[in-house]
Amino acid sequence: MSIDNPGDLEPTVPQQPLSTREIDMALRELKGWNRQEGGLRLRLRRPSFSEAIALVNAVAEIAEETSHHPDIDIRYRNVILFLTTHEVGGVTELDIDLARRINEIV
Repeated sequence: MSIDNPGDLEPTVPQQPLSTREIDMALRELKGWNRQEGGLRLRLRRPSFSEAIALVNAVAEIAEETSHHPDIDIRYRNVILFLTTHEVGGVTELDIDLARRINEIV
């Protein structure tokens, strides 16, 4: 994608928020994730600060690939990831898909 060439932008599919039932069903397969305040939350602890940062960098790579970015909180060895689709004010398939991809690397 390029600012100079807006034709490079991929069309986006309008997302609808998932129902509580749909979210709960998805959470069954998303180890460690839980529903919180209109989104999905995962708290991870790493052996060291540098490993926590490495995890964040790996998540950032996935976020860039998917053009969907989590809120990230780093506190020493603890990393908290929060997923929501801000445009619709809730959890969408984008969040579920990103959570699945993140779980593949944690």
